[in-house]
Amino acid sequence: MRLCLKTLTCLPLLALCACATNAPTAGPVAMAQSAADRFDDASSPYGLFLAGQAAVHQGRSGEAAGYFGRAVGNKTTSGAAATEGRVLAVRAFTAALLAGDVSKAAALAPMGEGIDPPLRRFSVLVRGVEALAEGQSKQARVLLAGADAAAGHEAAAALLAPWAAAAAGDANASIVHPIIADEPISQFFANLDQGKLFERAHRYDEAETAFRALIAKGDPGGIASLNLGEMLERRGRAGDAAVIYDSALRRNSDNNVLKAANARIAAGQPAPRMQTLRQGAAEALMAPAGQLVAQKEGEFALAYLRLALRLDPNRDEAWVLVGDILSGTNDIEGARAAYRSPQAGSDQFLSARDKLAWSYQKSGDADAALKIARETLSAAPGDSGAAVTLADLLRSGEHYAESARVLDGVIAAAGDQTDWRLLYMRAVDNEASGHWPDAERDLQTALKKQPDEPQLLNFLGYSWIDRGEKLDAALSMVQKAVSLQPDSGAMLDSLGWGYFHLGDFKSAVEKLESAVVLEPADPDVNNHLGDAYWRVGRRIEAQYQWRRVLTLEPSARLKTEVEGKLKSGPTGPVGPSVVAG
Repeated sequence: MRLCLKTLTCLPLLALCACATNAPTAGPVAMAQSAADRFDDASSPYGLFLAGQAAVHQGRSGEAAGYFGRAVGNKTTSGAAATEGRVLAVRAFTAALLAGDVSKAAALAPMGEGIDPPLRRFSVLVRGVEALAEGQSKQARVLLAGADAAAGHEAAAALLAPWAAAAAGDANASIVHPIIADEPISQFFANLDQGKLFERAHRYDEAETAFRALIAKGDPGGIASLNLGEMLERRGRAGDAAVIYDSALRRNSDNNVLKAANARIAAGQPAPRMQTLRQGAAEALMAPAGQLVAQKEGEFALAYLRLALRLDPNRDEAWVLVGDILSGTNDIEGARAAYRSPQAGSDQFLSARDKLAWSYQKSGDADAALKIARETLSAAPGDSGAAVTLADLLRSGEHYAESARVLDGVIAAAGDQTDWRLLYMRAVDNEASGHWPDAERDLQTALKKQPDEPQLLNFLGYSWIDRGEKLDAALSMVQKAVSLQPDSGAMLDSLGWGYFHLGDFKSAVEKLESAVVLEPADPDVNNHLGDAYWRVGRRIEAQYQWRRVLTLEPSARLKTEVEGKLKSGPTGPVGPSVVAG
């Protein structure tokens, strides 16, 4: 059996082909796993390769790295076998890197003849980061400042090279202003780093000038303001730092990091320490990593994030992004491990825990999701986001009354500033748990805050229609909702149901037919259309709709209702259900 080789002219990191002659026609995971079961032993590089392939397909990148690494140890060095050995080496390198074992990836980094230049250059970048992480500053500087590291990775190399120079003790080289053409985000961070490195070189006036130049250009997110303020605090100028933070908060009023900085000064706490060289280099890598995430270059982004975390394992925003990428590739356990990394007190903790809880909810483990959400709220008892996540998960599990109780605290704390969405969610909970007057009150309060919100108009209007209350007002509300969101099947259903209750069955059929086109799998919409068909004499079609309802996983109540209609027809008046109010 032979490996099927492709020329590595570019990187997606994992875009390598592996196949066997006379291979069966099963899917790639089944093929690889079956072959791995037969060949997984120390004497078979091919079996180890296939085991690695199976692990990759199943989202087990750490195991894949182990299999490929073992396979490399068995490669030969001549002819076609040498070529196959290079493929195994590349696979082992990329698997180790994407799994987060940068040290192993650096040791396996493909170099020399037969390795395509893009991959060889990327290997230089990885080796440079590993050298910097290991304190081998001079070697890191040589690697990261060389032409190979820059080719294809210009932004990363340009951002890392000054930190490597500083680590090697060359302060003058560390503050040379890098130019990163056509990449404004990376250039912003290069300019920011220059300010940090001026401070490290004790050239404080130049550092302040660099930071203020960025602030004058807009300072997105208040990043330059934060760095300038922290430097001023370290220089004993806390009052000047507070002025900087206040100014930045006027532009970024929701920035919790700036708020914490102001609170630190107000409390007379010590200034934050200057970043270590490794921390600064890790932060520098976040700019190109973030751009790759935005460009949906997931594998390259993951590789850059792994490099950043090798330099600073506590860079929590990198952990969250790693979790997001791994979740998107179905490496659920890897994603969960990443989301568990930020600890309480980190500004990324709540976001990571939210994503961790929902990963369990989406996989059907509602108990684990709720446990995580409860633990998160316990760790941050005053945080409204943690409470809302718990309420959302409770609602997903149909624990409506408890969800409403959790939201009670959030809404009470917000007072008059309560977001209308919180009132909407509590109304859902109260309506579902049989407390309609409370739900109605929340919806009416929310509509005063957001009178043109179609979700609110539809919810309250439909609820009145379904109860046979205030039909004229309710119909006007759902008509407005449909005009604001005409492609919503749920809102067209509400409008059709309103016409039905007013006895305008022809209009009801028209609107409900449109609703079913948009929401063909909704059992309630199909049920309503069946009722409308029955009222206009289209009884065969009505029975068809009701039978369809039974195939759409209706609630127990709806199932009983529909079975009764199929047996003996619907009950109730033919005209308006109540006098319009």
